[in-house]
Amino acid sequence: MTEADSMSTRDVTPWHSVSLEEIATALATDPSRGLSRAEAAMRLGRDGPNWLLIVGAVVAVALGEWIDGGAILTIVALNAVIGFFQEYRAERAVAALARLTAPRARVVRDGHSELVAAKEVVRGDLLVLDAGDLVAADARLVEFSLLRVNEAPLTGESEPVEKSDQLLPPEAALGDRRNEVFLGTSVSNGSGRALVVATGMGTEVGHIAGLLASPTDDQTPLQKRLEVVGRQLLWSCLAVVGLVSALGWLRGTATLELFIGAVSLAVAAVPEGLPAVVTVALALGVERMARRNALVRRLPSVETLGSTQVICTDKTGTLTVGQMTVRRLLMADAVFRVTGEGYGVAGQIFGDDERHAQQQPRDLLWAAAACNDAEIAPQGESFRSAGDSTEVALLVAAAKLGIRREGIEAGEPRIRTLPFDSDRKRMSVVRFRVGEPVAYVKGAPEGVLERCSHVRTSRGVVSLDAETRARLDQAIAQFAAEALRVLAIAERTISDDSLEDIETSLTLLGFAGLQDPPRAEARDAVARCRRAGIRTVMITGDHPATARAIAAELGILGADDEVLVGAELEALSLDALRERVARVAVYARVTAEQKLRIVHAWKARGAIVAMTGDGVNDAPALREASIGIAMGISGTEVAKEASDMVIADDNFASIVAAVEEGRGIFDNVSKTLSYLLAGNLGELALMLTAGLAGLPVPLLPVQLLWINLVTDGLPALALATDPIDPGVMRRPPRPASAQLADGAALRGLLLTGALTAAVAFAAYWFALRGGSDVEAARNAAFSTLVFAELLRSFGARSATRLVHEIGLFSNLRLFAIVTASFLLQLAIHHEAHLARLFGTSPLSLSQCAAQIALACIPLLVLELRKGISRRSGRRPGIRTALAPDLPH
Repeated sequence: MTEADSMSTRDVTPWHSVSLEEIATALATDPSRGLSRAEAAMRLGRDGPNWLLIVGAVVAVALGEWIDGGAILTIVALNAVIGFFQEYRAERAVAALARLTAPRARVVRDGHSELVAAKEVVRGDLLVLDAGDLVAADARLVEFSLLRVNEAPLTGESEPVEKSDQLLPPEAALGDRRNEVFLGTSVSNGSGRALVVATGMGTEVGHIAGLLASPTDDQTPLQKRLEVVGRQLLWSCLAVVGLVSALGWLRGTATLELFIGAVSLAVAAVPEGLPAVVTVALALGVERMARRNALVRRLPSVETLGSTQVICTDKTGTLTVGQMTVRRLLMADAVFRVTGEGYGVAGQIFGDDERHAQQQPRDLLWAAAACNDAEIAPQGESFRSAGDSTEVALLVAAAKLGIRREGIEAGEPRIRTLPFDSDRKRMSVVRFRVGEPVAYVKGAPEGVLERCSHVRTSRGVVSLDAETRARLDQAIAQFAAEALRVLAIAERTISDDSLEDIETSLTLLGFAGLQDPPRAEARDAVARCRRAGIRTVMITGDHPATARAIAAELGILGADDEVLVGAELEALSLDALRERVARVAVYARVTAEQKLRIVHAWKARGAIVAMTGDGVNDAPALREASIGIAMGISGTEVAKEASDMVIADDNFASIVAAVEEGRGIFDNVSKTLSYLLAGNLGELALMLTAGLAGLPVPLLPVQLLWINLVTDGLPALALATDPIDPGVMRRPPRPASAQLADGAALRGLLLTGALTAAVAFAAYWFALRGGSDVEAARNAAFSTLVFAELLRSFGARSATRLVHEIGLFSNLRLFAIVTASFLLQLAIHHEAHLARLFGTSPLSLSQCAAQIALACIPLLVLELRKGISRRSGRRPGIRTALAPDLPH
């Protein structure tokens, strides 16, 4: 693409595969003198400033079709609020992306270096890069020296990337484009110059910003299920009200009484306490999750976690420690394991077999610490560090044998340093040791081993023969197969006249195998997910070999699972990816758009997907996933703004704990909903039975409202606080298509409602048959129904365990609320003002005893049903979708 091309669309030219001469021609620039000031000003005016802007970000998000009728104003208002928050969250995420842009940048114009505002950088500019700089645009490297760039926020690469000028194939993944630098990344060390090929929205970060602008579906599984239940209740209510009203009209019932009956039925059908119950359950879940390092940014996401079927997780810092660690040490005749994670103080070094149990690789680690420019200092249970992460890891390993760099510097003063470079692939430090110079050398095995003539063994220094080299090469290959980064370490005692040629005739001391290791608790967390029926998928920008090794060690990658690289994924159609996605456990070298495709493919299969991440490249997928989970420590502000939840300790185990909380919350909401709906069905059945029998309404609207809000609502709130079932992570997740009330659940609800209605109607009918007036009969039906509902709440806690097995006092809130509600109900009958308000009269001791006895019948029958079902190996129907089990 030339400068004449429009900047309104993203440039997809594979600049990493184009020669510098062709790039300079396409951009009409000079790779040594840069643009002229006049040309830069012209391009700035033509293409606009280097801002991160979203074209059309203010266009309204389509959230669904409007429905006609009287409810349209409510729906419009609700959708406006949802739309506002969707756009607000997207804009905040984009604003966070904009803050990645360097405020100022150094460029070469007219052959002279000058500092300009980053927004004034244009395509064709020649960027000057130094250690600590934030890269101001996407650019192709022209020249460099020891240049390493931290691309973790963009690609997920855990280590700074060493840059090169090698031409790459057009299909090279973003993380493999070593001859380019990208907006928002930072220079770790070295220097360089690069031709700007993209600015603003044309950059890789700009492309991510564009992905963030796409709309998402913000409804959680519970919201969708409640919406279905709500519609079912609405139509059922209308049908019953219509039937009873029609019967009353045919009988010639007075208009006022007909109206009271219709209102009473409407009140009976609606569980008024449900919104409060759901809100309280979710709020309590937020509090519990915060104690387990999960910070919720959107309340409904608490429940979504409990429905999660797939967790797509980043590798670096989430499944792994996020710090390079020496894990294995290899000497000529011994192999050692190094325990401890990251920069932690704890850890030991063990020989791999009994022969080397007492041997220690002290000389090897002394040399690794002596040839080192990093620094560490104890700080609590870990080391505070400064310098290259690989060198820090070597110092931490040496410290486990009591070797500290301060001691080395005091005992062996440094004479000279030959810094690492990409041609030699090694670094050397010369020190005085006991009055004579010693060179300590470390680097890539191929850069050090070829310079070695001898090797140190447990028997002393011997010649490095072909057989030993072959054996060491095999061991190095094994380390590499385990995704360990291997460094060779050697030394040489030298004379003054050979200082100019210190990296020859070296004595090999051994090798260090380094890796960003899996967190100790991550393996157990992955296993818990597997037992819970949750698929864990690793998605990383890291190298496939590293991803494969870590995934296998954690138990993510099974024998039949696949590893898919970004380039292969790019070639798949949406249908092909949707078919294949269930078999892939690891994705490596993927881009932001490819992460988004993975989420789309899982959602197309009907899965509820949680996506974790910390980098800029994770943000679009975080926003698109059913629930996006950002990392609190390593996470970029962009990722946090795009997420629904932030994990404070960056730990995968905390994510699994949050899933457990989410399942417990859904269980509590479900059991509460079943309790409320069964109560409403009982009230509705009572009203319908009386209407069909031609009897006056057995309950007044105010009495029904009292039942729904107080004697039903308060116990329901207590049920929402039930402790989480410890076995909640040993059952599979709910299918996304599962309804709150399927056939078996409805049968259970109908039975419960019928029993409650039967005892209340019995009290009402016997009172009328005994000569009592309608008010006295209503008095009996009212109190019996309330007592039955309160007692039934104890049995609603489990669909399989009996009340005496659960214990009355295992939920003290419920016990206190039931007791208080009993007393309140008695007060309604005996306090004059309340009695007048609710249309009640005092209860005698015998009446109260008889009504409580009747009220016990539903609870006893349901408990008997639990016992019979348990002995027959079946569960009561209500368990299927609504009520969870408590632990045995």
